[in-house]
Amino acid sequence: MPIISFLQNHMLPCPSKVLLHMECPGCGLQRSFICLLQGDLKNSLAFHPATVPMLALVIFAAMHLIFNFNKGAKIIIILQFIVAFITISFYIYKITQHKIFY
Repeated sequence: MPIISFLQNHMLPCPSKVLLHMECPGCGLQRSFICLLQGDLKNSLAFHPATVPMLALVIFAAMHLIFNFNKGAKIIIILQFIVAFITISFYIYKITQHKIFY
């Protein structure tokens, strides 16, 4: 697909990697999204496990703006906490496994 090859060739560099030589909590998100577009869920979750819940959050928030769901704002807040928890947990895991420095 041309969009996947475009995304692969135009990935944004991580300022944390460039300046500090260590990964940030969001590192792997672009690669995870590309794997998800290719249908590779296993590698997508390995690169960044919060990608799928984050996409669910974005899609639900967009739908809430259009349809104004009952208690939609509360669901968005819950989804935000889930995404934050997964992101922080994964980053702590990478720190304890010494996978943030290269």
